[in-house]
Parts: sequence; C-alpha cells; structure tokens
Amino acid sequence: MAYSEDLRMPAVKHYLESGDTFEQTAKIFGVGKTTVRSWVQQYEKTGTVAGKPLRLGHKKIDPEELRTYVREHPDDTQEEMAVVFGCTNQAISKALKRLKITRKKKRAAIRSKTRKR
Repeated sequence: MAYSEDLRMPAVKHYLESGDTFEQTAKIFGVGKTTVRSWVQQYEKTGTVAGKPLRLGHKKIDPEELRTYVREHPDDTQEEMAVVFGCTNQAISKALKRLKITRKKKRAAIRSKTRKR
C-alpha cells in the first residue's frame, strides 16, 4: 500500500525531532517500523519522502511495434519475436494475448489439407 506524503513527512519529522525509535514512531503513526526506517533513509538520501511514480503502459514490448512486426513477419515464431524484442517467449505470448492476436491456423484450412490426401 502506498502512503501519502501527508503521512510520511510527519512521521519522518517526528522520528528525527523526538528521538523516538523506529518502533515507537511506527506505533504512533500506525505503520510498520521497516516502513518508517525506509522513509527516514529516503529523506536523508534525497531530501524528500515522495513515493515512486507509477509506471503505466508497456514495459519492454511496445504494442504498436509488436502489431507492426506481426503484420510484416506473419510466419515468425514467438521464439523469433522474443529475440527481436529482447524478451522471453512468455512475454511475447502474453503481449499477443493482450492485443488479441491469434497465432493459430483456421481449422477449416487444416481439414481441407488433410482430406485431399
């Protein structure tokens, strides 16, 4: 759970000014002692107690790039795509599912090939 700066800063100031332990400060503010310790360390290192910004969107695989790549290279396997994008086969698989891109052949085409024998 992410705590707001309105809770973090008073907890850090209380710890630094009162001389209480991490445990006592944590009990007063209703958070864990490890949490207070990390806030104090962050404040001493950076001068702020702001939380990390949320990272939204794609991490490694850009959806539009993948869509374009699949359009241009329809016969490539997921393993080959993983090499191109620098990730794992599983990451490609999940990205394709997210984009609703199927890699399976249509059943009618498979049946017609087997019946011609």
